[in-house]
Amino acid sequence: MKTLIIAEAGVNHNGDLGMACQLLDAAADAGADLVKFQTFRADRLVTRTAAKADYQKVTTAAEESQHTMIRRLELSDAMHDVLIERCHQRGIEFFSTAFDLDSLDYLMRLGMARVKVPSGEITNLPYLRQVGRCGKPVILSTGMATLGEIEAAIEVFEREGMRRTDLTVLHCNTEYPVPMAEVNLRAMLSIRDAFGVQVGFSDHTEGIEVAIAAVALGATVIEKHFTLDRNLPGPDHRASIEADELARLVHSIRNIEQAMGDGIKRPSASELRNRPIARKSLVAAKPIARGELFSEANLGVKRPGTGISPMRLDELLGKAATHDFNMDELIEP
Repeated sequence: MKTLIIAEAGVNHNGDLGMACQLLDAAADAGADLVKFQTFRADRLVTRTAAKADYQKVTTAAEESQHTMIRRLELSDAMHDVLIERCHQRGIEFFSTAFDLDSLDYLMRLGMARVKVPSGEITNLPYLRQVGRCGKPVILSTGMATLGEIEAAIEVFEREGMRRTDLTVLHCNTEYPVPMAEVNLRAMLSIRDAFGVQVGFSDHTEGIEVAIAAVALGATVIEKHFTLDRNLPGPDHRASIEADELARLVHSIRNIEQAMGDGIKRPSASELRNRPIARKSLVAAKPIARGELFSEANLGVKRPGTGISPMRLDELLGKAATHDFNMDELIEP
């Protein structure tokens, strides 16, 4: 099964359309399936006095409010139009997360093929109801959530007519970056088993190895923040991978998909030619005269594996040799 790889540009464009286009191009060049931005209006999202997260205080001016910070990161309607057209040109799907009801309606009018619910909205009942009515596949991030909160969100979706088969739930930790000891990747499997849904991983760790491990565990969606330069100013750059790492991530995931196989244990086509070389046959451990009885004393096991399998040793013991055998000669019945 092919993993849906979402290259999360997020707000790493710093409010600049040119940088947003560069991020889009980098995602396309890396081979990601979707490039995702964030759609919101600061006035509808946050109060003017709301504090910032600790990691945001480190990566942006500590004294400014969250409202001031995110207002600079808004994408205008015109910017959305340019980015969507560029995605068509580059052959990558445009995607965005809406953080308020009006923005959700706006994205639906733009024709988004799917809906992404960010972790912070998992307890936003009006928002969840509107998502459930969209009639689109839904990707739900679950950072900061308990199983009970995930269950409550799913129940809202289903009451509004969404089928559980249209839902993918992403395990997530909303610290930026996430300490490795707090990733708890097995929680993704707990979500799958608890709710019978497709699962994935929204990765805020440093590096790419955890996302790759998630695919090996069964993630069907991977979301990863990326940036043009981790040293750029802004809240999310330092916790993002750069374009070359994104390309390695995509390549690694595609390799893992191939490596997972169908689960049937059998020799592969490429290794069959090695079987005669690596396996062994029954051979004469010493010269054996015609008529002499085969025994553990005069039979040995050596490569190549082109003769009688050593698994048939007991069949031969006590039988008479049909002709003379030199030492190391393959035994024939």
